[in-house]
Amino acid sequence: MTLSFDGTVIVPVADPDDGERTAAALEPYLGPSSTVIAINVIEKAGGGPDKASVEQREEHADDIFRRVRETLDDAPGALETRTVYGTDVVERIFETAREERADAVVFSAREGNRLAEFLTGDVARRLVKEATVPVVALPRASS
Repeated sequence: MTLSFDGTVIVPVADPDDGERTAAALEPYLGPSSTVIAINVIEKAGGGPDKASVEQREEHADDIFRRVRETLDDAPGALETRTVYGTDVVERIFETAREERADAVVFSAREGNRLAEFLTGDVARRLVKEATVPVVALPRASS
């Protein structure tokens, strides 16, 4: 079976390296009718102090999107980028997928140890467990 994304996919990216790695893993599955919407969720503290200023995090998102665009520059299909805001990253990813009528959420799991996963809420695990649209985990590139 050959996997291809012929519709709209939401691609959450967390940092510039993640953006580049995910875009590279995604590219072989794109075709002329693919639309990739790369999103970065700026997590708001919901009343508490934020980790960094919104301006700093928007600049960080711009760096992420620059790396995604560079990686997918010659890829078929369309690429859009969005910065979205919310208190729950996973919830916001699925809200965006519904708003955009996406066919799937596509991500590349980041490496991390169990403690890091516990402390961050393990976004990848929650994406799969709380899915409201199909979710595809891209295979990791071989080293």
